[in-house]
Amino acid sequence: MEKINIGYLYGNLKLSKEDQIFLELAEKKNINLVMLNIANDMGEEEIEKKAEVCDLIFNNTAGELAIEVSKTLEELGKVVIENPKVYYYTENKWMFYVKCKKNKIPSPKTILLPCRLGGVKRELVKFNGWPVVLKKISGEQGEFVEKAENVEEALVIIAKFWEKSVDRAPIIAQEFIRSKSYRVTVIGDKIVQTTLKDGHGWKATAMYSEKLESFEMNEELEKLVKKIVNVSKMNICGIDFMKRGDEWLAVEINAEPSFELIEGDTEMIISEVLDFLKKKFEDKKIKPSLSQDKSFQTL
Repeated sequence: MEKINIGYLYGNLKLSKEDQIFLELAEKKNINLVMLNIANDMGEEEIEKKAEVCDLIFNNTAGELAIEVSKTLEELGKVVIENPKVYYYTENKWMFYVKCKKNKIPSPKTILLPCRLGGVKRELVKFNGWPVVLKKISGEQGEFVEKAENVEEALVIIAKFWEKSVDRAPIIAQEFIRSKSYRVTVIGDKIVQTTLKDGHGWKATAMYSEKLESFEMNEELEKLVKKIVNVSKMNICGIDFMKRGDEWLAVEINAEPSFELIEGDTEMIISEVLDFLKKKFEDKKIKPSLSQDKSFQTL
């Protein structure tokens, strides 16, 4: 059987352990990974030339350059997973909240703040929920995420955010939920991993967690996950939840989720990713994940 050529976008100067596992498992599955390293000074023409032989493209890195390369390749007729549109809509923290609100998915109360401090102060006074979590609408690993106890503290934090940015990046204010963080990783129509992220601090990303372990899902959470992925149209994602009492709250969704949260799961998840990409090639078209005519599976 002829090998499938899958373009693999990554952003490390050297192959990471995860990249090496992708290469090893791809070979076993009769898949040829065409390595597209956007961190290695590859120009547009070189990337396009290498991508010509690819049957589809898998983006396994984050950042503005990766998004631009993905958009370029998609415009040239390549199927890219994830679709670049998700970075501007679904993965955007504000738009994720809007989608949750529209589709009646429980999530922390959130507002989009104006771009001047006077307007920020007015909206936070109206919001009147303290403490409040302030976030840029895009970012990862807890960057540009801070907690404010009052309006004055919030204004100082936002001013610092803007000082670090080229422009006044949009910021949201979000209800503070005192909770552990629960990550659900989904590939196609399968929940492949659950991860409880637990630490002493209030930030709930993996890098601030002291303990990462799997947790049991209940029926309510499984239904929420299915609904979120149907709404988001993401094929491979990590969805973060918190709990207020017994209620699950959807906080955000991430493309390119980490496959290394729980030691021992990495090879299994990467194998699932490659099987999914192979099936997408065989289907010859991208279909929305977790569509209504599919059964929802958990591993």
